[in-house]
Amino acid sequence: MIAIVDCNSFYCSCERLFQPRLLHHPVVVLSNNDGCVIARSDEAKKLGIAMGVPFFEVLSLIYQHDIAVFSSNYNLYGDLSWRVMEVLRQFAGQDQVEVYSVDEAFIDFSQIDPEQIERTARELRVRVEQWTGIPVSVGVAPTKTLAKLANRLAKKDKIKSGCVMLLQSDEERIHALKQTRLEDVWGVGRAYARKLNARGYTSAWDLANLPDAWVHREMGGVVGLRLVRELRGEPCIELKEELVQKQMIATTRMFGVPVTELKDIREAVASYATRATEKLRRQFSAADTVQVFLICKQTEEDGGWRGAVSSAYTKLSVATGDTLLIIQAAVCLAEQLYRRGLVYKKAGVVLSGIVPADACQGDLFAETPTDHRKLMDMIDNINFSQRDELLVFGACGTKRHWQMKQQRRSKRYTTRWEELLRVGDPGFNHSA
Repeated sequence: MIAIVDCNSFYCSCERLFQPRLLHHPVVVLSNNDGCVIARSDEAKKLGIAMGVPFFEVLSLIYQHDIAVFSSNYNLYGDLSWRVMEVLRQFAGQDQVEVYSVDEAFIDFSQIDPEQIERTARELRVRVEQWTGIPVSVGVAPTKTLAKLANRLAKKDKIKSGCVMLLQSDEERIHALKQTRLEDVWGVGRAYARKLNARGYTSAWDLANLPDAWVHREMGGVVGLRLVRELRGEPCIELKEELVQKQMIATTRMFGVPVTELKDIREAVASYATRATEKLRRQFSAADTVQVFLICKQTEEDGGWRGAVSSAYTKLSVATGDTLLIIQAAVCLAEQLYRRGLVYKKAGVVLSGIVPADACQGDLFAETPTDHRKLMDMIDNINFSQRDELLVFGACGTKRHWQMKQQRRSKRYTTRWEELLRVGDPGFNHSA
């Protein structure tokens, strides 16, 4: 059996942890530059706040219902995520936990007595909330895909389920599949959902009963077949293995202000290249292709938004996870793309050609062999422990006036001495 632990409305729960007055109060969290809603509490969902809706479109609802609004506080969320995952590792064992995302982790329950699985799942849920303050839901099933489905059903009716759902028997599995829409199945994208709906298939149960040959032909070959077999209760996706392997890593951001100078473009692209390469190293990978894109709007006299995106890429002589080399390539591309007189609103760096870091060949013809692996490890360790860019590369700049807006960001309560919560702070007392 495999369990998945998923934090309930994670970003909103993080904000509530340090402002208990917001418990049972509608809360939303905004995306970069405070543009769209990316997290909603259950209360906000009931008021009709949709995921991804532009913030300005729901301002009337915000004011009407006094909904609490926060900018994304990634320092706080990252630290609390780490604490949740540490509790899971202590509970289940270091090697039994696969961190799937910032708010989700799979746990191997195969060694637990079947009679004790539900009790263990409920104990785990309680412990995480008691030790971290973050409420979670737990889904348990014979496969990863079914565990995700069980977790979703547990969240659908938290009071009835107690935030725990088990799919141990065939009867429980079939019942769950019949009440789950196709588009809500982990691994079924919009395109496949539309394709299946057009043929009259609407539920996960319909998908599980499709012939293997048809699935292999029409749903991506082996990947689609594994998905369907998982729905039937046949484990096909092991722990430490994702349903779809990541083919590229990207970091993109809207600028907080319009950007016109090449210096700012260089700094932004270097910062995004740094972040993308950190993600690359975190999964012990290297990349041999660097792509940079810039998005601009026309000047006022030209009128309106410019729809075109300028982009360029370069292929490195060898795959690398070295931030210095990635920055060098990315900044060079940015300089090629930049056009004086244009007003830029967004930039991004995409890394592809990803391979395992331990499978990289060196460059036989390099004049001076470069290996900054120890330096990269040191920077990663320091920045990770501090939950911020304590060490940065000079190419990323220092003032960064182009950075995204975070006008409603709460304090970084757990990673800044000067921002520690104090008794008497607004929101600290339940009765405030």
